[in-house]
Amino acid sequence: MATVTSPAVTIPSFTGLKAAAKVTTSAKAATNPATTPRLAIKASIKEAGALVVATAASAMLASNAMAIEVLLGGDDGTLAFVPGNFSVSAGEKIVFKNNAGFPHNVVFDEDEVPPGVDVGKISMSEEDLLNAPGETYSVTLTEKGTYTFYCSPHQGAGMVGKVLRELLIFTTWNLRQYMKMKSNIYAFSV
Repeated sequence: MATVTSPAVTIPSFTGLKAAAKVTTSAKAATNPATTPRLAIKASIKEAGALVVATAASAMLASNAMAIEVLLGGDDGTLAFVPGNFSVSAGEKIVFKNNAGFPHNVVFDEDEVPPGVDVGKISMSEEDLLNAPGETYSVTLTEKGTYTFYCSPHQGAGMVGKVLRELLIFTTWNLRQYMKMKSNIYAFSV
């Protein structure tokens, strides 16, 4: 616990309190009114800074770390999406990567997507094909619900997959980190 001391004013710091600083004065000393507002502004800046850090951390997790890779064709040569059934959270990118048994593409079934979704915006065209190993196609689904997709050259061989786009945004880890940062805001507030 830190304490700011001057000849005229003693300002203790209390962990967990959001209220303005408690100013203790003696009968002989006069308080300096400019000190308290400046400390309140610093506390506000710390709160705003911590909120910006928490928001930036969530955005980074949502954009960079939250991506799933789906292989087009199994390592053993099977004509399948690997994994074939999976779920993604809001903002999570799906990267379809050409692996084996190509050419492949990714087409979303217009009868097996949430209402109002335009499959033309999220699918490759049936004529577009990934022809080389490592080529990718990426998509981020915006509406929650279940989506069925297939590879048009191999749909008859059973190359079909499903993805559930969930509503979850926070993972347990980043929610815990946010709460930890939030508690630190109050620990440093004066």
